[in-house]
Amino acid sequence: MKRTTVLWVTVLVLGWCFDFLFWRQAAGLNFAIYVLLCLAGGWLVLGLNGLRPSRRALLLLIPILFFAAVTFIRLEPFTMALAFLLTLALMALLAASFLGGRWPEYSLTDYVVQAARLVGSLFAQPLIFLSEKKPPVQPDQAPRPRSGWKRFWAVLRGLLIALPVIAVFAALLSSADLVFAQRLNDLAGLFRLENLPQVLFRAFYILVVAYALAGVFLHAARKSQDEHLWNERSLVPQFLGFTEAAVVLGAVVALFAAFVIIQFRYFFGGQATISVQGYTYSEYARRGFGELVAVAVCSLLLFLGLSAIARRRSPAQRWGFSGLGIAMVLLVGVILVSAYQRLLLYEAAYGFSRLRVYTHVFMVWLGLLLLAVVLLELLRRERLFPLAALLATLGLGATLALVNVDATIVRQNVARVRLGQALDVAYLASLSTDSLPALAQAFDSPALPSNVHAAAGAALVCWQAIHWRAFNLGWRSFTLSDFLARQALQREKMKLKPYLLGPDDNEQMTVTSPSGSLFHCGSD
Repeated sequence: MKRTTVLWVTVLVLGWCFDFLFWRQAAGLNFAIYVLLCLAGGWLVLGLNGLRPSRRALLLLIPILFFAAVTFIRLEPFTMALAFLLTLALMALLAASFLGGRWPEYSLTDYVVQAARLVGSLFAQPLIFLSEKKPPVQPDQAPRPRSGWKRFWAVLRGLLIALPVIAVFAALLSSADLVFAQRLNDLAGLFRLENLPQVLFRAFYILVVAYALAGVFLHAARKSQDEHLWNERSLVPQFLGFTEAAVVLGAVVALFAAFVIIQFRYFFGGQATISVQGYTYSEYARRGFGELVAVAVCSLLLFLGLSAIARRRSPAQRWGFSGLGIAMVLLVGVILVSAYQRLLLYEAAYGFSRLRVYTHVFMVWLGLLLLAVVLLELLRRERLFPLAALLATLGLGATLALVNVDATIVRQNVARVRLGQALDVAYLASLSTDSLPALAQAFDSPALPSNVHAAAGAALVCWQAIHWRAFNLGWRSFTLSDFLARQALQREKMKLKPYLLGPDDNEQMTVTSPSGSLFHCGSD
């Protein structure tokens, strides 16, 4: 990388932008803007030094921009947290593979090694860059420009000359416009003595952010071309014999097969079959789906672990191991169907919640990952397992963002009312702003019965009472979820006036509908 001031000016500007966008601001549009600024800054610094990303590295921009946008579109906590983590992880992967572009070939060891190298570059690369000596100027070369210190003192002298000029013009402009005068006073207030600790703290973390970004850019410039891929089979010796591995897989397959045979009896037998054993549908479901999902995850890890440490010297042993592994994965697929069925039974009894929606989506992507494992095993492409897991994780995050978890909960629980189930107003009032457009739609729908209309209205009133501080007014914390929720509440403002908010005998917040129905809001 050329020794220019572009790097340091860029990272210092990005450090200041971090402070400007995030200081005392909730997460929202600011995160997506900062991601774009970092990408543009990296593109500028590396591009001016003649470094262009590989085509495969550019593919990472698609999910990066998608998940960055999710952070200001949704406000459901888990969806947002996953979007933040995936955005940062993908940007780190982009820096690690910027020039080489071999990230689709990474094994699990490669991910660990590349992460360690990137962390090391955050600390070491800026210092190494600063300590490197410039090449001497030959006699026949053009004269060297003046040094950085001379340029620094020249800039400082210019600032000293500019200060009195700026002061005069600022005084005149302040007299001409009161709003400008107020903004100028606010700016001057930052430099008062009592604000000195805050100013120093903010200056410190601006420098820390700038230093870290310099490390990332330098890593992309100097380290991302040399992507040595590790052969995990040489790192982890295959110490387990084929017979031992086949016995383990065979025993697990036999156990799973027995479980599946028993499951088919209840899977098609309905409530009568389950009741013979003394369980209700809800009890049967509640005791099952979480454990079955854990079985599916653990069996996948078992197969991948045995695949790494088991010896398969002959073609017969390789096909025998693959056959047992595929049989186990197929049986796990049936177990996942059983877990999915139990979850449906649980939701029929108790309704939808965030955890149950997460589990729905997770099981679908886990099933697709199991299918990918089978195909990769048949094709002898075991090295692509981490890529399949990465794509499944991205699919999980994207699906949660697209289905809108909290709105889905509202729609599904409203639909359950047609089956004679009650609507949990307190739970609906605890959801994020993502839920309010769907809740307002249920409140306005003429196709729904009056009790749903009353409960939806009560949930909207409860939500406003509990989350009255929820909306972010600054543009840096803007979210589309907040914007749509404000619009929904504004449309229903007049219709909600007949609903009466007040405490009950136990000082709990309640809402009374125009028809006299009483609804509890839950904790405030």
